[in-house]
Amino acid sequence: MKVLSSEFVTSAAAGGRADGIPADGLAQVAFAGRSNVGKSTLLNGLARQAVARTSAAPGKTRLANIFRLNAEGGAGGPGRWSVYFVDLPGYGYARGGADAAVELAAVAAAYFQSPTPVARRFSAESAAEPGDSDARLRPRATGAAMANRMTLHLVDSRHPGLESDIQAARWFDSLGVDRHIVATKIDKLTRAERDRNLKELGRIFERAPVPVSATSGEGLEELWKLIARVARDQHR
Repeated sequence: MKVLSSEFVTSAAAGGRADGIPADGLAQVAFAGRSNVGKSTLLNGLARQAVARTSAAPGKTRLANIFRLNAEGGAGGPGRWSVYFVDLPGYGYARGGADAAVELAAVAAAYFQSPTPVARRFSAESAAEPGDSDARLRPRATGAAMANRMTLHLVDSRHPGLESDIQAARWFDSLGVDRHIVATKIDKLTRAERDRNLKELGRIFERAPVPVSATSGEGLEELWKLIARVARDQHR
């Protein structure tokens, strides 16, 4: 598979509007996970160029940043196809305190509850941290909203079983989100640690994680196969 081009499309934030948000029915892949888990870095690794800003400081991504990638070949056969990558704000940390955390949660919540491919409006009323038990704040997904979406739920392979990751998984499941567990920073582990932590992640999330390293490139091809399948389905 060949990535022909990658480009930033737009950003969206809670409580506001952003002109030009795509609503063309192309498949979307959301990157979700704790702050500083490596969402933007992985996105850049898949795009094979620096399209998303990265930072060592957690909480850098404050908006839903949307990118369009155009590719050729890969899973599903020859031909050109496109997909949107949606870089969501990280959960578990927010510079600016509780108010900022609610605002960032609203961005992710509104994305998953939107009846169109990407929400045109983001409402603070829908803000709910993953795992929030208050039904009034929990967004309700529809089949139309999720039909052309896939979520990569990124977890740090060095720290399996974090409560915030477990709560997020429960939240995604309550929405019927099609998600895959992606174990980031796998290159930071020894062989023994890797085997032990991947087994533990599989036990906790009840599905085999995809180990990846944006540094070494491990796992990127497998992720592209997953992405290509959901993206190519939109062209059938």
